[in-house]
Amino acid sequence: MLHDFKEQLKQEFQGYNASKLSKDLLAGLTVAAVALPLALAFGVSSGADAAAGLITAIIAGLIMSALAGGYYQISGPTGAMAAILTSLVVKYGLDGVFIATFLAGIILLLAGILHLGKLTAFIPSPVITGFTSGIAVIIAMGQIDNFFGTYSEGETAVQKLLSYTELGFVPDPFSVGIGIFVVLFMILFPKKWNSVVPASLLSIIIATAIAILADLDTATVGAIPQTLLPENSLKLSVLTFSNISALIAPAFSIATLGMIESLLCGASAAHMTGVRLNSNQELVAQGIGNLLLPFFGGIPATAAIARTSVAIRSGAQTRLTGIFHAIGLLISMFLLAPVMSQIPMSALAGVLLVTAWRMNAWLSIRFIFTHKFKGAMLEFIATMFATILFDLTAAIVIGVLIGLIFLVSRLSFIEINYGRVDMSKLNITEPALLKRYSNAMVAYITGPMIFANTQSIADIEMHLGGADTLLLSMRGVSNIDISCAQTLRSLIASLREKGIDVALCGLPAQAYRMIERTELDKFIGKENFYWSVERALSELRPLPACCRKKDSL
Repeated sequence: MLHDFKEQLKQEFQGYNASKLSKDLLAGLTVAAVALPLALAFGVSSGADAAAGLITAIIAGLIMSALAGGYYQISGPTGAMAAILTSLVVKYGLDGVFIATFLAGIILLLAGILHLGKLTAFIPSPVITGFTSGIAVIIAMGQIDNFFGTYSEGETAVQKLLSYTELGFVPDPFSVGIGIFVVLFMILFPKKWNSVVPASLLSIIIATAIAILADLDTATVGAIPQTLLPENSLKLSVLTFSNISALIAPAFSIATLGMIESLLCGASAAHMTGVRLNSNQELVAQGIGNLLLPFFGGIPATAAIARTSVAIRSGAQTRLTGIFHAIGLLISMFLLAPVMSQIPMSALAGVLLVTAWRMNAWLSIRFIFTHKFKGAMLEFIATMFATILFDLTAAIVIGVLIGLIFLVSRLSFIEINYGRVDMSKLNITEPALLKRYSNAMVAYITGPMIFANTQSIADIEMHLGGADTLLLSMRGVSNIDISCAQTLRSLIASLREKGIDVALCGLPAQAYRMIERTELDKFIGKENFYWSVERALSELRPLPACCRKKDSL
């Protein structure tokens, strides 16, 4: 892996010059402008604070960009990750987040070392779309307090929403006004200008200026420490066995989400650039980054599609773009901390509400529902609600299980078509063959002969219509399991008792191996296996005993 990474760097920086450096620098500063408001917003929405989000973006930009599996990957705090941290903060505090992030880093690092980067390919796209939409709902529900200037209690977004029935719901008009302004500004801001000045950044600047000039009494971000080593950070003393055992499940959720988000981001970016992501190296980068982040007071980070796509569109040449973006954020922390501390919380809530809406894969959702793919619809809905009501791990397990059930159902479908033998179509004129197969039938079997299809195999006998010869055309049989092998044995035995001749034709190698393992080849007789139906019909097979008696009469 280390050798591959060195080769990747050598190829990436081959012919690097001042022109490429300037492109990386400009792209990095552009990404920093996009990342700044998002980092603050995701830090707040995670249950930590704005400073934690900013520190996460800086450290992730420096470490994960340097070690990334693709030069275009820009990592930092994301809405999806922030959504699953809220209940964790309420239940275990920031120390719980730090411990879970540290453990998730170990899991991701091991996943990269063990080359598990392809595991996400086994998660169906409707499941990914479903939990993305579920996370979007959680983000939106989690911003109700900040947007309306209200107060709620509870570990989850649903519990907080229900708490309004007891605590009351009295919106603050100033907070609501600022929030609505930010939402409308981001929606109506021309897309062509967004590439020059991000709407999220500009809307926050304007909203903050209004709040300061009008001296509005609204909740603000609060003091942002001008340091990368804040007091709230991971201490080795809290890494006890009891804490680790309690937080291993949330750590797996964080690691799973980090893996999915980062590799999906890489796949999307690879499509845009034509440069393939080294998935295992990316997991190593994510692992090392998340291992170190808690010691700086950071929250979990992943590669972010929004920031990565901005980097690519801005002309990023190498991984220095991500590093320059982190340096830009670091400079902002020291120069703009007093101003950022005055940002209204409702302004960040407005940014997050628009972000949550845009997180949804609307094209995929519309495609699934307009074409009425029932399996995909169920996977999407079940995963989305499981994400909202339970957690990411449960949502993925539920979604994947539903997907597997539908997959097994589709893959187990078997089709059997029947047809009378017409020797004239084979250009066979030999009288003996014409007489021998005048009452023959072919059963064309397509699909896997597995336990779900034993009844279909047994029912073949009911479709013969008095035929004295049955040719089983099995070229379309992908697999045979023990259940169907036993059913096939019973079918052939029953047919032979009735004097019906049976031959197996076109059996694929994998299916034939199962025939041999169950010793069906000995029971059937190897002389009754043919490469094709045509080959079987070109040989004068002896009639079964009862048929010979009937023929002689």
